[in-house]
Amino acid sequence: MTSVLQPEALEARIRDARLRPTRQRKLVLAALAAEPNDATAQGIHRRLHAEGHPVGLATVYRALAALSERGVVDALSHRPGETCYRLCSDEHHHHLVCSTCHRVVELPECELDPWVERMSARHGFLAEEHRLEISGVCSSCRN
Repeated sequence: MTSVLQPEALEARIRDARLRPTRQRKLVLAALAAEPNDATAQGIHRRLHAEGHPVGLATVYRALAALSERGVVDALSHRPGETCYRLCSDEHHHHLVCSTCHRVVELPECELDPWVERMSARHGFLAEEHRLEISGVCSSCRN
C-alpha cells in the first residue's frame, strides 16, 4: 500500500479477518503498513525494536503467519529461502517484484480468469483461487 493506514483501520482489518487484535498483531501490522514495498519477519522485528517495542522474533513470525493465513497481508516468495510480507488492497490483485531493489507493484487488473477456468477444466480441476507474482528488474535498477 502506498499510504500508511491509521491504527483504527489496521485494527479493523485484523477484526474483519476474525482475529483478535492483540498488541503484537497491531504492532506488526503497523510496522508492515509503514513499509513502501515488502518486508521480512526479521526486518519487521528490527523495526519494532528500533522503535522501542520489545517483541520477540517468534511472535513476529506467528503474527505474520496468522495475518497471512487470514488474508490480511500477502506473502511473497521472491527472495530465496525467506518469505516477504506486504499489506495490500483488499481487492484481487497480482504483483510485479523487482529482484534487485525489491520494489513491489500491485496489479489490480486481472485477465487470468478465463485462462484459469480453461486450464482447470482441461485437467479436471475446480479452481478456487489464483495468485501471480512476477519477478523481474524494474526500470530504475536497469538504468
